[in-house]
Amino acid sequence: MRTTLTLDDDVAVMLERTRKQSGGRTKQIVNEALRRGLTQEAAGGSPHTHYRTPSSSLGRCLLGSLDDVAEVLAVAEGESFR
Repeated sequence: MRTTLTLDDDVAVMLERTRKQSGGRTKQIVNEALRRGLTQEAAGGSPHTHYRTPSSSLGRCLLGSLDDVAEVLAVAEGESFR
């Protein structure tokens, strides 16, 4: 089947990069990518699983403000940091 596709700029860049690396033809690369994506979508799978970084409480801030770097260093390393 012949069809015309309009690719977004980012997709066109990825396609061209893949074509150069693999040495394959554009037609082959597009067909393989579509085949994989459509097969995965038909199976109900998500292409990416999202990872959430667990949070940890570090306690309250021991300084009034972190705006004064010299004060923060003086507390963290003692007055001899200079």
